[in-house]
Formats: sequence, structure tokens, C-alpha cells
Amino acid sequence: MSKLRLEKAPAPAWVRPVIPLLAIIVTFLITIIFIIWVQANPLHTYYYFLIAPFTSTVTIVELLVKATPLFLTGAAVAFAFKAGYYNIGAEGQLTAGAIMGAWLGVLLEGTSAWIALPVMIVGGFIGGTTWALIPALLRVKLKVDEVVTTLLMNSVIVFIVSYLLNGPWRDPVSFWPQSPDIAESAMFFRLIPGTRLHFGFILGIIIIVSIWLVISRTPFGLKMRAAGSNAEASRFAGVNVEKTILVTALVSGGIAGLAGVGEVAGIHFHLIQGLSSNLGYTGIIVATLGALNPFGVGIAALFIGLIDTGSLTVSRALGVPVYLGQVVQATLLLVTLGMFILTSYRLKREG
Repeated sequence: MSKLRLEKAPAPAWVRPVIPLLAIIVTFLITIIFIIWVQANPLHTYYYFLIAPFTSTVTIVELLVKATPLFLTGAAVAFAFKAGYYNIGAEGQLTAGAIMGAWLGVLLEGTSAWIALPVMIVGGFIGGTTWALIPALLRVKLKVDEVVTTLLMNSVIVFIVSYLLNGPWRDPVSFWPQSPDIAESAMFFRLIPGTRLHFGFILGIIIIVSIWLVISRTPFGLKMRAAGSNAEASRFAGVNVEKTILVTALVSGGIAGLAGVGEVAGIHFHLIQGLSSNLGYTGIIVATLGALNPFGVGIAALFIGLIDTGSLTVSRALGVPVYLGQVVQATLLLVTLGMFILTSYRLKREG
């Protein structure tokens, strides 16, 4: 009588591409428990989560708005993870980019949009890169775990924002804790007039395509993938792993910084506390669900945008807590991580 045994070996090639779909299905099966707990009908709930947002132009556009920063934070995390650098600091790097955007946006008063927008974008990238520098150097020079340092840096920048908004940047008229409005020329233009969909959406697509080209079509991308797969073997092959990781970490931080600029220049037009709303952490979910593939990240960002939009629709229609969407996202991350671990194993028939 034959038996099946689980052995440590790479799973078949077809397994990895189907994991995100399986993770979504399993997630929704698990979250039925929470839906029943809040006394809602699971079928009605999933209809408002997944179908209802597509029945209105307003909600479709809002879905794209919510996906816009996730394109960038998801791409930032995926880019770093691909090289074996586990950047958990996209939240702080996004905020650093937002600080730079809010500062430059005021300084650029009186300039044309042709000058202001590129300066804002470059400034946001530099802001995110600067905030990513310390953890990256600690990892490369002292072998300090970047998971801890990038996570701690997220907390540090919260206090910096609080200082700025309750000190030198406090609104002098209303005394509300927010920075002055940026110049009109520094605001991202609307892709659809009368909506919140802004140029950041196009920027996100450009970044996704760009990092795909870098990862899959350049010598540096080959070094990244090699360092992420096996650092010791890469060193033996002549790859400067430390330099590769440092550059990857800085570029990852810069991409996250662009998401912060988008929130300032495209949505709020000034810096506020809580501007990110955990977009950096959500980027980890997006990158994981997208299997660290740039185009997968784009699809995952749209899906999470759908969940965010759908959670508001569900709350209005059925009276369930709007936080149900966050429960779905958290469950999705755990399920996806668990399933990717299984790609290191396969079933073997004995007897």
C-alpha cells in the first residue's frame, strides 16, 4: 500500500503562479467566520466586496485612487525582497518622501508645473532614499537585521512629523497641526477631471514597468536575484553582494518615498499626521500576494484597492464594521505567506 510523504524539495513550477489565487480563495473561506460573527450574510458581503464596486464609475475610479500608492509601496517592498533585503520600512520611507514633498511644494511657489513636478518627484525619491540609508548601512557594514531597524525607523519618523506639525509647520491661521498648502504648480494633475485620480497612478505604472526591466533585463537585476537566492554562492561567483544590497535598499526606499509625494501632491496638498494610513505595511501584503513580480504587484495593488473600496460599500449596505476589510487583508497576508512556505515542499509517493 503506497503512502504519501511530505519531503523538502522545490514544488513543481506550476504551483507558484496559482498560489495567489488559492490564497484569495482560502482567505475568503476563513473570513466567513468573521462575517457570520457580525451577523451578515457571506454571499451578500462578498458581493459588496468584489462586485458592487464595479457597478459605479465613482467606485471604479476610487478603486484606482486607492491602488495608486500601493503600486509604489508594493513595488518598493518587492524590489528589496528580491535581493534578499527585507525592507519593512516602506511606511517610514513613504513619510520621509511626504515630508520632502510638503517642504518643496511650498518652496516651489511661483514656478511652472514643468519645473515643480520633476523637482517634487526627485525630492520625494531622495527623501525615501535618505530614510532607507541608515538601516541599509547597518545591514551591509555591521550585519544588523534590517527587519528590526527598518521597523524601528517607522516609529522614529512619526515623532518627527509630530514635531513639525505641532511646531514650525503648524498652520499659522487655524493652528491646526498641518503644514502649509503646497503651490498649485506642485500639485499632481487630475487624470479624470472632478475625481481624485491623479498623475501618481501613471507614475506607479511607470515604476512597475521600470523595475520589471531592471530585475529581468539588466546585469544588476541578475545580481539582485542571485544575491536574493544564495548570497554565498553569489560572492563565490564574483558578485559584490553588499554593494548590490545597498543599492537595492536605497532604490526601494526612494520608490516608497514617491508614494509619499503622491499623497501630498495628489490627495492632501499638505502634510498631516496619519497621512500614510499604513500604506507602507499594506505594501508588504501587495508584494507578497504579487509573488515579488512587478506585474503581479500591480494586479495585487488593484485587488487590495478593491477590498478597501468594497469594505466601505459593505459597511454602508450591511452595517458591518468598515474594519472588516483590514481583517481580510491581514488574513490574506498570513495565508499567502503560509502557502509560499509550502513551495519548498512536495508530496512523494512511497511504496
